[in-house]
This record gives sequence, C-alpha cells and structure tokens, in this order.
Amino acid sequence: MLPIERQNKIREWIKTENTLKVSEISKRLGVSEMTIYRDVKPLVEEGLVLKTSGGITLTTTPEHIQNKNNCTYCHKPIHSGMAYRLILNNEQIETTCCPHCGLLRHKQLGDKVVQAICSDFLRHTTISALHASYVLDTSLHVECCQPQVLVFEYQEHAKKFIKGFGGSVYTFSEAMTKVDQKMNGQEGCCHSVKPMN
Repeated sequence: MLPIERQNKIREWIKTENTLKVSEISKRLGVSEMTIYRDVKPLVEEGLVLKTSGGITLTTTPEHIQNKNNCTYCHKPIHSGMAYRLILNNEQIETTCCPHCGLLRHKQLGDKVVQAICSDFLRHTTISALHASYVLDTSLHVECCQPQVLVFEYQEHAKKFIKGFGGSVYTFSEAMTKVDQKMNGQEGCCHSVKPMN
C-alpha cells in the first residue's frame, strides 16, 4: 500500500473515530509505527489532526476538508482550467485540482461515478472525460500534480500537441491505467514523494 493510500485510510478512520493510537493504526495497516509517524506528519502539517501522546486526534475545525475550493484527492487548491469533476450516483459532485488526481479518484470510486467532466487544455471548453484524449510525459509543465496529465477533446489536437511538446496520447482507460502504474511504481508521482498541501 502506498503512503497516499495509508493516509487516506487514516483520514477515514480519524473522521469517524476522532482519536487513534499509532500502535492501533500500525496493526490495522500492517506496517511499522515509524511508517505511521511518517504518514501522519502531512496530516498534522495540513491541520487535520493533532499529535497526542502515542496517537492523533481530529482537530475541532478541519477547514481544508470543508473547503470546496480544494481537491478531494490531494487537497491542493483547485484551478478551474484544470479541474476534473466527478458526478456520483448519490448526486454528489467531487472536484479534483487536475486530471491526474481526477483519474486516480475516478479509479478509487469506480461504479459510483456516473459522469466525469473536465476542460479541454487548448480550447478551455467542458468535455466528457470518458471520451477525451489524454497526454502524459510532455515537456510542457503546468503547475499541478506530477506526472501531469493534459486533456484534449479531439485526438487530432492531442497528436499535434505532442509533435511540439512530446509525450504520448492515451484514451481514458489507458490514461487511468498509466497514472495508476506510475503511482504504484512511484515513478516521481507527486503524491508518493511529497506530502499533500
């Protein structure tokens, strides 16, 4: 299990239970207590939890969770031009800061997602995420999660884009698989190498 996955589990548990012992988290996740302390550090830094003697407790006002201007996956601020929106079967809408986080969250939610929309990188129009073309490994860098993912409504636009800036074009399912592989392989993904902001 990756650090981000453990952190997400800890988030779920702390919101439900309010207080957790590091030794209990360690047992549940099957990792050392030292690993848990490393996993908890970003949660303390972002203000979700406070350290206690041998454990953690939920802060009384976890503002970053209530803030709809933050990514539901990594909690970074959302920039409308890169946002990826997931419409769920319970009529809730989740928004991520970029297609990178959108694809990862979409994979987590699976069948709960009834529709996903995002913005075309060049034309800034709203498009269906399921029918888009995705560009990864381009030399053009935008200020968001790595490995970055750029979305195009038309495959021909994506192919022309990579002629100038490099990269590879993927379908929705291929892009989801590729980003997930990079996460699991820890090939420089922002969530596996630095704490969430």
